[in-house]
Amino acid sequence: MKLPTVTPADIRRALLLREENALLDLRYEAAFATGHPLFAANMAVDRIAVEAEVRLPRKDVPIVLYDDGEGLVASGAERLAALGYTNVGALDGGLKAWRDAGFEVFEDVNSYSKAFGELVESRRHTPSLSADEVARLIADKANIAILDVRRFDEYATMNIPGSVSVPGAELVLRAGQAAPDPETTIIVNCAGRTRSIIGTQSLINAGAPNRVRALRNGTIGWTLARHTLDHGADRRGAIGPFEGGPANARDVAYRAGVRRIGANEMSALAAQTNRTLYRFDVRDAEDYAAGHLPGFRHYPGGQLVQETDMAAPVRGARILLTDDKNIRADMTASWLAQMGWEVYVLEGGYDGALDVGPPHVLPKPDPAHRYRRPYEGTDVAEAAMQAYLDWEYGLVEQLRRDGTHGFYVI
Repeated sequence: MKLPTVTPADIRRALLLREENALLDLRYEAAFATGHPLFAANMAVDRIAVEAEVRLPRKDVPIVLYDDGEGLVASGAERLAALGYTNVGALDGGLKAWRDAGFEVFEDVNSYSKAFGELVESRRHTPSLSADEVARLIADKANIAILDVRRFDEYATMNIPGSVSVPGAELVLRAGQAAPDPETTIIVNCAGRTRSIIGTQSLINAGAPNRVRALRNGTIGWTLARHTLDHGADRRGAIGPFEGGPANARDVAYRAGVRRIGANEMSALAAQTNRTLYRFDVRDAEDYAAGHLPGFRHYPGGQLVQETDMAAPVRGARILLTDDKNIRADMTASWLAQMGWEVYVLEGGYDGALDVGPPHVLPKPDPAHRYRRPYEGTDVAEAAMQAYLDWEYGLVEQLRRDGTHGFYVI
């Protein structure tokens, strides 16, 4: 199969013009994490059969494949063609040509979401406390509530003592119950930096009456400061927004440029077959399983902001979110819009027929091929954790050099 080729300059132009494009790195995730273009998405060649039709819903979307000299492109193109994809090309010269053109190469995974988080902190000066400061507050039995915004399984593996699990998009929906006293200081933590920055700024943007601070560097910072983590916790924050939270969340979404639509407009978007439309239900898995709108894939809002490249590898596509309580969709959409996406929130729809059943979960890749995140698990070397933090600190400057991101911060 002879593939048409696309130059690195062509990719850069498509990004700047917001044209739809899926730039796919066919290497295993561990190799992908060593370096890739900012908006590249990882889809290892032997994962195409299980991932492509979920992550690439439009069969004629422009797809550009590359590797770093491993010879994976021909096989990847054949597998995509077998699934019915009709607009597949190759990056001329692969990753080497991208480097040789002088374009930026980003390490790690979910790189542009993490870079966006660093940009938010630098623009909004998101307030934070060090691990030592938080440890002193805990020891002094201060009036604080520590809200862990990671996935629940991450929280159960290791958590800050006394913290409660409130995954990212749930914050505005549950903070009023988690910290009903406006004099309580809310401390938001994740494993590293991104989700705690976004979570803290979400509460600030939505007008939470409490003093809100991020735990600087999350569980990594806690560990490097020689504080002890708890394990096996199962505390979950109950639903209860603070006064004005739902209306404020809607206002935040409007300010970010999010559009709210009804069923007729949703049908019109879906009918435009020359554009990719991602549809995500951003509630928790239990809510989704109990009843969800047909055609919507489950992706919790906090993780969607953190893992946008995994959820929506077609840069320039449209994203439509749904949530029966609106708050989670509004807050999630506000961040995606600031990341340069064309985002819509569906109004209503839950009074009709709903599908019932658990989310569809993609099979996990072979652990041997997976990039080991320096912020997960309990046996990560301190040097690796510190190196990860140092990398994150440099992302804002790397975004500046790259120049394709299109991010803005309200």
